[in-house]
Amino acid sequence: MHPSRFPLRPILALLLAGLTASAHGAEWQVRPGESIQAAINKAAPGDTLRVARGIYPENLRIEKPLKLIGEGRPTIDAGGKGDTVRIVATDVSVEGFIVADSGADLGAQNAGVYIQPGAHRARVAHCDFTYTLFGLWIEKAQDVVIEGNLITGKRDLGSSQRGNGIQLYNTTGAQIIGNNISFVRDAIYVDVSHRAVFRSNKMHHSRYGTHYMNSYHNVWEDNDTYFNRGGLALMEVRDQIVRNNRAWGNSDHGIMLRTIQDAVVEGNIVAGNARGFFIYDAEYNVLRNNLVVDNQVGVHLWAGSTRNVVEKNDFISNREQVKYVASKDEPWGVKEGNHWSNYVGWDRNGDGRGDVPYEANDMVDRLTWKHPLVKLLLASPAIQTLRLIAQQFPLLRAPSIVDNNPRMRPEHSDWRKWLGKQYR
Repeated sequence: MHPSRFPLRPILALLLAGLTASAHGAEWQVRPGESIQAAINKAAPGDTLRVARGIYPENLRIEKPLKLIGEGRPTIDAGGKGDTVRIVATDVSVEGFIVADSGADLGAQNAGVYIQPGAHRARVAHCDFTYTLFGLWIEKAQDVVIEGNLITGKRDLGSSQRGNGIQLYNTTGAQIIGNNISFVRDAIYVDVSHRAVFRSNKMHHSRYGTHYMNSYHNVWEDNDTYFNRGGLALMEVRDQIVRNNRAWGNSDHGIMLRTIQDAVVEGNIVAGNARGFFIYDAEYNVLRNNLVVDNQVGVHLWAGSTRNVVEKNDFISNREQVKYVASKDEPWGVKEGNHWSNYVGWDRNGDGRGDVPYEANDMVDRLTWKHPLVKLLLASPAIQTLRLIAQQFPLLRAPSIVDNNPRMRPEHSDWRKWLGKQYR
């Protein structure tokens, strides 16, 4: 046959099929009674392991780029020893498993999944972590993706003896998205980790929803932190975006901003906590359009927290709107003002702003901090007279948060649905 008439199409199809198989790797099936680790050892880099529903009592170590897919939610059970899964290689994906019963050695940092230094681009998705010390420990690994996991710690242990749900140390570019974490020490613990996204996570029934420090250029968005001791605790950080989170029913603070600069904190709902915002040593931040409602203290502000822009927030039905300890006034609402539900001024020209400034705490507020029983007399003529006298005589006046443009109506029309969210 002449070369020009040789049938090329079938050969090209075979070549393309071979290239496609090579690009995607081979697939291995693992069934109950077989070893996942044995299949990992046999597989080549880039292969996929499909694991059938069943219980696999083993500790896995993944030292090559592989994809592990659980079909029907198979269980990997470490039997209370070591890490259930340790990822060593780059580009490993683990999806669809129940990851169970890691060791309980805090010193060894036993975890459901331990992503060790250099295991870049690991992905762990849609797994259930049950009775693991740390859910995931991630150290010096870049661009990891942790999404859609359910993580429950060793809830029979005391809080201090548990590990954290997700622990990040010295990472860059992590995406922590859509996880539900409870009954651990801290739901998400972050240290020296930058340019990460934390979005749509639920963190509850733990010490802190988030315990977070020494980390920059990160985004916290659309997370729920509730029924913890503390909600979001952002400490010793800068350049954060903290947007549209909900922190409610925490027994101490909803959102802590401690030693923080150049952050934007906007659109958050902070409800039913002992302290809504706890702000300590915070400068050059923007707090905008947050709803602070039905907390014991709306904002506890101290330790030189100044030069922040605080605009268009709603402070509604907090027992004390602001607890402020300093030697001079701090201006809030300089351009647009904030709404204060206990503002008793008026708006004669109808522009939506009060005609007299709002002062967050006066001499009467100071008296109630020192002598709580004074609250029983707050509606009495004597206390109202004392407030009036303090306003007329500057020597009796205490330094305060002063809002010269108090807004007569709240930005959040649905604020009532956030009443009664306290931890019971």
